[in-house]
Amino acid sequence: MLKTIIVSLLLAGMIGWTVYSQFDIGEQASPETSVSDESPDDAVLEDIPEEEIGLDEGDYAPDFTLEALDGEIVSLSDFRGEKKVMVNFWATWCPPCRAEMPDMQRVYEGRDDVEILAVNLTDTEAALSRVESFRDERSLTFPILLDEQTDTADLYNIQPVPTTYMVDTEGRIAHASFGPMNEEMIARIFDTME
Repeated sequence: MLKTIIVSLLLAGMIGWTVYSQFDIGEQASPETSVSDESPDDAVLEDIPEEEIGLDEGDYAPDFTLEALDGEIVSLSDFRGEKKVMVNFWATWCPPCRAEMPDMQRVYEGRDDVEILAVNLTDTEAALSRVESFRDERSLTFPILLDEQTDTADLYNIQPVPTTYMVDTEGRIAHASFGPMNEEMIARIFDTME
């Protein structure tokens, strides 16, 4: 009985936080905010008016550059004009984040037209080794990016995790999701994107 009450309270809290964050999205980070001083695709980014960069569907997604767990430097703009991108903000301590990772891996393995960027909120982790162990235990092959100062999470106004932004090949936000996604949802959204 006590276990049922605790689980119900946790679930209600997660739902409440998700609803709260949906209505709080208007207080998003300003488009002028930059995670890195220089992007590898500056020529493309210079063509985008600042007022078109934001977090609403149809806005250009704010660009960021982060180091991946394997040491590679990755920018969101690297994929503009080439692939649809799932930008997923997560942490190892988050049960819904852990639950959706196998679904993300299956989508990643099954499609050549997409990229998955799993942005880890690294400064909320007990140790970087937990992120490495998590990746290895689950055989995750998509890039895990390290947001060590939560600059990218701040840029995207991340409050609940997981939070996911689906970005089309033009670099525009096609969908935002606050909470876990499954393989079918991810595939369906990718299928509707340019």
